[in-house]
Amino acid sequence: MPASATKPLRVAVLADSDTRWKWGTLTANRIAPRDIRLDGLLLRGRATPTARQLGEVGVTADSLREVTAVEFLRTMREEPYDLLVLALVGGGVQAMLHGLKRIWEDRPRRPVVVTGYVGVVYEKLADGLLLRHGADLVLANSRQDADRFRAVYDGVGADASSVTEVALPFLGGAAYEGEHEGRGPYTVVFAAQPSVPDSRRDRTYLLERLVRHARRHPEREVLLKLRSKPGEHTTHIEELPYQKLAQRLDLPPNFRLVYGHMGEVLDRTDLLVTVSSTAALESLHRRIPTAVLTDLGIREALGNHHFVGSGCLASWDQLDDGHRPEPDQEWLARQGVAADGGYATAFDTARARIAELLDRPGGLPPITPYYTPVTAPGYLPGVLARHHLGPDGTPLPGAPAADREPGPVRRIVRRTARGAYRHGVQRVAPVIRRMGEL
Repeated sequence: MPASATKPLRVAVLADSDTRWKWGTLTANRIAPRDIRLDGLLLRGRATPTARQLGEVGVTADSLREVTAVEFLRTMREEPYDLLVLALVGGGVQAMLHGLKRIWEDRPRRPVVVTGYVGVVYEKLADGLLLRHGADLVLANSRQDADRFRAVYDGVGADASSVTEVALPFLGGAAYEGEHEGRGPYTVVFAAQPSVPDSRRDRTYLLERLVRHARRHPEREVLLKLRSKPGEHTTHIEELPYQKLAQRLDLPPNFRLVYGHMGEVLDRTDLLVTVSSTAALESLHRRIPTAVLTDLGIREALGNHHFVGSGCLASWDQLDDGHRPEPDQEWLARQGVAADGGYATAFDTARARIAELLDRPGGLPPITPYYTPVTAPGYLPGVLARHHLGPDGTPLPGAPAADREPGPVRRIVRRTARGAYRHGVQRVAPVIRRMGEL
């Protein structure tokens, strides 16, 4: 056996938020056909995770640094990686694919490129999928998603062979064994989401119902699980943090706001409640009673329509009265939850495909995204320009590309700019919207 087949694979993960960093890193470890050395690259932007967020995510890499798009492409041109995971929003994936196509056009060998979704795909299905087309593997987190992804690609005449069924990489943990003495009080956890729902009225309603549940059941521990602290950004923008809304309420002693790793919170959860968070799938995988709220309706804008047929839909009134949803087993199987033990083999197909691509005689063919200046001349240039790339994937003049750590002045300017952006998002934008609703 050649030494090249036994030494660790060199793997890079490019991520643009804390949740995508978690997904990308865990995915890389799940799909690699052998041991890896993993380099983490955080794409500089509004959602670049803080040190606290990175620590809370609970995954590590052999190296980790922040980069611009141009720095990333330079690294990919100069470093001999075997596998690259693009853990980005759709537009970021498309821009990097065109940039990579450009820098690798004269190379005999290139890395295997993988991308996918962090969680439930309940909106912008066609848009997000076509922006990801061009990667060697587009991962689908369930059988249902794999079928939908192939249907979209086939429907526009794009190659669908990249679609590969896997599962969410962060499922795991001990199965729920029910309430028992010594485990502590019955614990209800509400998994908050940064942007769902997005109105002050709806978020205040959910918070007040959670507090009311705590008052109605003083023997229970009621936790509000938060994703980020005010001023931090995740995959989605949070304009109205629950922390600030909670400051106006008289909170009962059995109600607490908590941060931390979701898996650790689930270790003590007896009932998980959410609007549509991916945490519901983590909870269902562990057989924890899980409720997806219907109080605000079952609507595409909320994402809870994804759970139609799950058996988990319920209202706060029902939960207050002691209802515990029973999930539909066929629905769980279609969603890749694999509570029946099949999770151990969920990534076998992806590993086998990557091993085959790594051993492909003569290397891999050029990256060929569906979107080109011919198929999408009015759309693609704007997508690329947001990452300072021209229509052919070449960096535009003046594109930011730092070759060293930013100096103190640049760090201050960057902090000030981010602070101004967040102030605009969290304070100014909601006021403007409210004025528009008058």
